[in-house]
Order: sequence, then C-alpha cells, then structure tokens
Amino acid sequence: MPLLEQIQKDMVAAMKAKDELRLSVVRMIKTALKKHEVDAMKPLDEATEMQVLNTLLKQRRESVDMFRKGGREELAQKEEAELKMIEAYLPANASDEELDAAVAAAIAETGATTAKQRGLVMKAAQAKLAGKRRGGKALSDRVRAKLS
Repeated sequence: MPLLEQIQKDMVAAMKAKDELRLSVVRMIKTALKKHEVDAMKPLDEATEMQVLNTLLKQRRESVDMFRKGGREELAQKEEAELKMIEAYLPANASDEELDAAVAAAIAETGATTAKQRGLVMKAAQAKLAGKRRGGKALSDRVRAKLS
C-alpha cells in the first residue's frame, strides 16, 4: 500500500481514537509528503518518500538536542514521541551483520584495496542495502575500517 494511503488510514484511526499526538504527527507527515509532491510536480516514489521521512527524523533529533540544552525536558519528550511515530513508517534498520555482509560483498565486487576507492565501495554497499534503513556514517566507518 502506498505510504500516503497508509497515512490517510492512520489519520482517520487517530481521529476516531481522539489521539491528538498521533493525529498531529500523521498530519505533519502527510503535509510534508504532499508539499514535496506539489513542489516536484510529479508523484512520489518510495525513495523520495523515505528521503522526506528521514528529513523529518533529522529535524526531530535536532529539536530534542536543542530542547535538552535549553532545559525544556517536556518538549524534548514530545519530540521523541513524534520521532518514534515517524520511525514506524520507515523500513527496519539494517543490522550490524547485514552492514558487514554488504561491505564485504561490495569490496569483493569492486576489488577495492585502498581507502581512495572508498566511494566505489560505499555506492556498491548502499545498493546492496536497498530497502533497508542505514546510517551513512555507520556504513562509512565500516568501509573505512575494512579498507585500512
């Protein structure tokens, strides 16, 4: 089921349950997706949807840090709750074993032996992890460790 349809169903369910926080988060996600769709003037594909959701996650993480630094714990907790709800729409994180396997396969595929070839390995590893969420930094660190 397309993400926008799922979000619409979740929005109706949140309205019926009178769950204000969930309704707010689902509306925010839908608004961000629709805005991106209108700005691009073409339907969203799965990669674009994930990119928009990752942007929302990054914004929430930054907000949590800022609220904690400012001594506003109640707002930080609200942002963390929103963060968890947004993560529910994303695919599962790649496990450490999956990351290691993808990096090893990418190195074997590209024949990379030096750190200068890290970009090639990163691109191949990301292709192997398509459909899974992964942190670019975590993947980069693993590639760097294997090539040095």
